[in-house]
Amino acid sequence: MKTKLIAPSLLSADFGNLQRDIEMLNNSQADWLHVDVMDGRFVPNISFGFPVMKTIQQHAKKFVDVHLMIVEPEKYVEEFINHGADLVSIHYEACTHLHRTIHHIQNLGAKAGIVLNPSTPVLMLEDIIADVDLVLLMSVNPGFGGQKFIENTYKKIAETKDMILSNNSTALIQIDGGVNLDNASKLFDAGADVLVAGNAVFSTENPERTIELLKI
Repeated sequence: MKTKLIAPSLLSADFGNLQRDIEMLNNSQADWLHVDVMDGRFVPNISFGFPVMKTIQQHAKKFVDVHLMIVEPEKYVEEFINHGADLVSIHYEACTHLHRTIHHIQNLGAKAGIVLNPSTPVLMLEDIIADVDLVLLMSVNPGFGGQKFIENTYKKIAETKDMILSNNSTALIQIDGGVNLDNASKLFDAGADVLVAGNAVFSTENPERTIELLKI
């Protein structure tokens, strides 16, 4: 059976009503909660850190998927796992000792993902693909929500799927950036397993219904 998971991004939630929005997601057909962590160095924006993670940990009843858009992620992965991360994804471009950090995440009991920026070729994954639980392909340049989807992502999905199969990897493919009701089914058909959706969910009048429609 084809995997079709939706991971709403809490970056687009109402931070004045974060508990309410998390509880809405708990009661929805959302599969994961996606947490975008930005440091203002690796990406030109700052999001949030451990105090907000503590709130998420207190209220989330679903799988918590943390995407670290930060330099030196190896310094912080353990604390994010201690704050409830079930999966931690780190950028290929931000981590010098990738193999070591991926295994450190897994040894701490979490799933480990690797992230590629839009301009980073899939072939860079060849020596790590068998070790990771997830490949996150950025379909916008990371740092801001609400950006336009980069069409070359479809080609990268196909290349990633081929690499996963040829290396007997069990990694899921996740897409983050510009995902909406117009392209969700096309992305799943292309081989994606998990779609991150922020504005597409939280800017609608009925987020729970939007999540249902994204899975169709």
